[in-house]
Amino acid sequence: MKCRIAELYGGSAWRILGLVALAAVIAASLLAFSRPIVMLVDGERVDTDVPPVTTANAKAFVPLRSIADALGAETEVDAKAGTISVILGSQTLTVRVGDPHATVNGMPLSLKHAPFRVRGRVLISLDAVARALNVRARYDPREARIEIITPGIGQAPNPNSAEPH
Repeated sequence: MKCRIAELYGGSAWRILGLVALAAVIAASLLAFSRPIVMLVDGERVDTDVPPVTTANAKAFVPLRSIADALGAETEVDAKAGTISVILGSQTLTVRVGDPHATVNGMPLSLKHAPFRVRGRVLISLDAVARALNVRARYDPREARIEIITPGIGQAPNPNSAEPH
């Protein structure tokens, strides 16, 4: 007694069924082995209730308050004006959700992507964090890692400095 599928579609039905099963196994494996993105600030892990958002073209968006806190910055929210300010040393970044126009120390800064909310948290592009707060920032999609390094931390020593041995 032949299988009804084989009667209707011939032998190619089993091939199609096999390919679909293989695709399902591959997709399930990718999901099972995918890693959440790790955020590091000066080598210290930053945990947050809303993870970073990444895009297929390797853009990363990070929770602004979590990064600001990890950098030791002060965050001020003006609910009436709808602005969020991050003060780090002499740098002040002011943004508004949905607005690609920000300011740094009162000077205009155009963002490629406007800040947005995810579950009540404001996310901003990693590039904007680097430009506005004078930090080095990079996203490595292969390692699922975001690293932010403040000036003077994690940098190689100056080879011209005279260090006594």
